Amino acid sequence: MGRILLLVELKGGNDGLNTLVPYGDARYRELRPALGVARERVLPLDERVGLHDKLEPLMESWKARDFAILQGVGYPNPNRSHFRSIEIWDTASASSQTLSEGWIAQAFQGAAPPKAAAVDAIVVDTNALPLTGPALRTIVMQDAESFLRQADRMREQGGAVDGGNPALRHLLAVQKEINAAAAGLRDKLRAAPAPAHAYSQDNGLGRQLDLATRLLAAGVPVMAIKVALGGFDTHANQAPTHERLLGILAAGLAALRKNLIAAGRWNDVVVMTYSEFGRRVRQNASGGTDHGTAAPQFVMGGRVRGGLYGAQPSLADLQDGDLKHSVDFRSVFAAVAQGCWGLQRDFGLRQPQRLDFLAA
Repeated sequence: MGRILLLVELKGGNDGLNTLVPYGDARYRELRPALGVARERVLPLDERVGLHDKLEPLMESWKARDFAILQGVGYPNPNRSHFRSIEIWDTASASSQTLSEGWIAQAFQGAAPPKAAAVDAIVVDTNALPLTGPALRTIVMQDAESFLRQADRMREQGGAVDGGNPALRHLLAVQKEINAAAAGLRDKLRAAPAPAHAYSQDNGLGRQLDLATRLLAAGVPVMAIKVALGGFDTHANQAPTHERLLGILAAGLAALRKNLIAAGRWNDVVVMTYSEFGRRVRQNASGGTDHGTAAPQFVMGGRVRGGLYGAQPSLADLQDGDLKHSVDFRSVFAAVAQGCWGLQRDFGLRQPQRLDFLAA
């Protein structure tokens, strides 16, 4: 069985420039005179860029070299619609292309998922598109208690009759398999120990990561788990909202790392953040930022090669006031498919950029 991918969607379009701050570039202050992160609030990673100080809990991972930051991730001809851009990411499509299957489902087309898995993926969120497709058996559970109740009801229900319809017979067989997998998950979740380090129960991400940790610690054989944190559409009065969200993200991921190390699972998991787009370079008149383009991605895990990857987009070379991407997100997905599951996939790119952030 390969590594397990834990996807963390940052919903709304995370402001990459106030996450990974180009503090060494004077243009940053010119373009964001009120919204720019003050130099004394930046945690330097090198002489050019640093993290917002609300991400300080992640510095332990950075120093341990199991935290990689991919700079300037985006795609050509970027779309600034929330709905369309997240669809592009989730299906690994070109901006002019519409695909119905998620990128992880595409990765497993023609490849048999691990035999040990009764279910291939678990979504602890509302957006299951990256894991949607006929190649994957995906269960959606937004919280542990409601899932456990639902799994109990599945056990109590009798089997439906196919009426001689082959298509319906197939659907019922798949549903029966998923119901059986749900029952197995129910039993594993009930037996799973509580995480060694408590998550905040005041936000959705903490509760989702708590559930993900229980699944991972229980040894549930899945290929991917997805969680999400919303609220990143910061058009007005951005600073307090964005700082709060970065604090929630950092606290959650830092606790996740400690818990998976304690459970002996850190080497088996790759954590990856993503968002539909970054924000505009110049602050707007409402103390916020509008929909933009490229932004950084975080990747963490025991077999991650920590450090900075890709080139930080230049603030002196903008396209219509937006950052030019330096890494195509499909190259990131190709590296993950290879590093997690041993699958050679290009996701429509003629030659994906080589990104060595995952050790063999």
